[in-house]
Amino acid sequence: MAPLPGAELVQRPLQLYRYLLRCCQKLPTKGIQEHYRHAVRQSFMVHADEDDPERIQQIIKRAIEDADWIMNKYKQQN
Repeated sequence: MAPLPGAELVQRPLQLYRYLLRCCQKLPTKGIQEHYRHAVRQSFMVHADEDDPERIQQIIKRAIEDADWIMNKYKQQN
């Protein structure tokens, strides 16, 4: 189960960045949203110089899986 519809359409880093920020908006409190928004921004900056297409696809796949886990974690708590 993807955290938001459209996960399967994410192909490029900028699409992933926008997708993850939209996921953050669905989290329950402003504090949690800001925490994960910051983490998304930091991770994007760390990987900004990545130029290997295979590695970029691995990062995208893992980021979507991690977002799914986080969204499910907070869904279960409510």
